Amino acid sequence: MTPGSESRAPYAALLAGILCISWSAIFVRWAAVPGATSAFYRLLIPGLVLLPTFLLFPARKLPARSYLIIFAGGFFFSLDLAFYNTSILQTSAANSTLLGNNTPIFVGLLTWLVFRRRPGLSFWAGLALAVAGSLVILGADIARHASFGWGDAMALAAAACFAVYLLATENVRAHTGTLDFLRLAILSSTVCMYCFALLLRAPLGIPDRQSLLAILGLGIISQLGGYLALTYALGHLPATVTSVSLLSQGPLTAILAAIFLHEPLSLAQIIGGVLVLGGVFLANRLGNPEDEVNASFGETAPDDSAR
Repeated sequence: MTPGSESRAPYAALLAGILCISWSAIFVRWAAVPGATSAFYRLLIPGLVLLPTFLLFPARKLPARSYLIIFAGGFFFSLDLAFYNTSILQTSAANSTLLGNNTPIFVGLLTWLVFRRRPGLSFWAGLALAVAGSLVILGADIARHASFGWGDAMALAAAACFAVYLLATENVRAHTGTLDFLRLAILSSTVCMYCFALLLRAPLGIPDRQSLLAILGLGIISQLGGYLALTYALGHLPATVTSVSLLSQGPLTAILAAIFLHEPLSLAQIIGGVLVLGGVFLANRLGNPEDEVNASFGETAPDDSAR
């Protein structure tokens, strides 16, 4: 692999992950089951797919601290899915995705306040532009409905939980392979999500063929494909850059919702989407993300051959 292609690979993986994950709101709507139910199957299906890999590719032994961080990340990721999938059923798919992807605000603050690593100027400049785009879309939605309901609140809660997951992933991925991390993260998330489903008394039955196909798409495309690519990218890029890039899910989901869910795409959504994508470009264009993540851990970039 040439140096140029190696440096582009994490960004290609990030783009592929974003495209896969952008379909999640569409699949959740098509599934026609409670949010906790679709979230459980979203985790269970890739968990079953990855189960044989424990025999084919035995997991490496990790420090006890790494297992604890992975489990904590899995716990918050299951919370993220529970909040996000439920919010999709109570507000528009575009609105839920945009609010649920305000993760960079929480990532930046947690990185600064907890880990004492202040993100660079490029991150804050790109974030400001991307959040401005999100506010344009959110403002137009509130103007139409004149309310800020539970769906919106749960989407914001999902963003906070996903921020913790991203930071945990960035921390552990510095010394853990993509497959090893993904298997353990999905296993812990599935167990936690099953407990949440029991506590919420969510029915686990799948009502019809359309729901089954939507749940399979949610588990295989959005979860397995999306987060396999995202986990790889997080091994090479900092959580700050990754989380800002994930904001582009909003415009992509809005377009998909307009096509497949017949949710009208307004001028405010178009303008806001352009601002979001501009912010994503700015945050990734200025500065060198690889230098940022290496400085965070005080080491050279990880050798991809070990993954």
